[in-house]
Amino acid sequence: MLDTTEVGVFLGLDVGKSAHHGHGLTPAGKKVFDKQLPNSEPKLRAVFEKLAAKFGTVLVIVDQPASIGALPLAVARDTGCKVAYLPGLAMRRIADLYPGEAKTDAKDAAVIADAARTLRSLELADEITAELTVLTGFDQDLAAEATRTSNRIRGLLTQFHPSLERVLGPRLDHQAVTWLLERYGSPAALRRAGRRRLVELIRPKAPRMAARLIDDVFDALDEQTVTVPGTGTLDTVIPSLARSLAAVHEQRRALETQINTLLEAHPLSQVLTSMPGVGVRTAAVLLTTIGDGTNFPSAAHLASYAGLAPTTKSSGTSIHGEHAPRGGNRQLKRAMFLSAFACMNADPASRTYYDKQRARGKTHTQALLRLARQRISVLFAMLRDGTFYEPRTPTVALAA
Repeated sequence: MLDTTEVGVFLGLDVGKSAHHGHGLTPAGKKVFDKQLPNSEPKLRAVFEKLAAKFGTVLVIVDQPASIGALPLAVARDTGCKVAYLPGLAMRRIADLYPGEAKTDAKDAAVIADAARTLRSLELADEITAELTVLTGFDQDLAAEATRTSNRIRGLLTQFHPSLERVLGPRLDHQAVTWLLERYGSPAALRRAGRRRLVELIRPKAPRMAARLIDDVFDALDEQTVTVPGTGTLDTVIPSLARSLAAVHEQRRALETQINTLLEAHPLSQVLTSMPGVGVRTAAVLLTTIGDGTNFPSAAHLASYAGLAPTTKSSGTSIHGEHAPRGGNRQLKRAMFLSAFACMNADPASRTYYDKQRARGKTHTQALLRLARQRISVLFAMLRDGTFYEPRTPTVALAA
């Protein structure tokens, strides 16, 4: 809990893109400030300094410490103010206790200021989370761009040489393949380069798969003897797309290094990554979407927020199988699904749980849904207790 005994005024900010609404209260609850503040350093600084000069210590409170709330917090720190944040879920619950149904910036700012006794300070972990939010968002944009470019390359190869696409398409994430397509974008260019030369060229980038990859490429080239009209354009289009894809992959690798460095400084980093299937990117998503988990009273609430609480549709005597709800935080849901899939070869207990679900007639997706739901309960307990993941010994039913 944040120590507020020395605070002279609680300044709640309902942050916005161009302006924030500020509401200031003294410890006795007297309103001393209630107006809009432009989202600019000089205006913010002037208000903070004026309040500090009149009331002493100023505590600036926001419900969004990152994104549009980043500047006022930075200016507040620079002027010697204390800073804290009221988690969004808590803020909305508290707002429901206030009279009136209207939701206005002024009301939200007043609620934030009045609820200051429930706040926690913005410490190092929150600073790291703010930076991770920006980096993971950029990484997700790059991932979407990589998918779009890969699909474009695969679409062109499928159109003009389907056999070649079946060899290269699934391997577009590999540096050797993008490097190859940057220089030899068409079937004719690959043939002209020759099998032996291509093996030697890509061996430094793919020592183990060089010979096998080029053999597969030439087997695919031999399968198609006709030339589809328009194939010649691949010499221009494919290398350009491959360069763009390689650049995106390079950016993502650099970002992963930055994310990993930030993650290592976060106190919950080792707790999260101790869980099988949770790597650097997944851990970063978990921190930016649920933080330390204290906003969720139970694992069931967290599962509902993630959209991982299975639901069943029924009407009369017609009952449809369970499925993942359409709602929930999409980033968190995707992270938990991917980590559930990734952990099955690394965690025998998770694999056993998945196999049991399949044996009960669940589809692959339904079994993964149940595994992800089970894992989110484990994750909730880990965050609540600050404990590492403990591998469990799979239980095997004995035959009678």
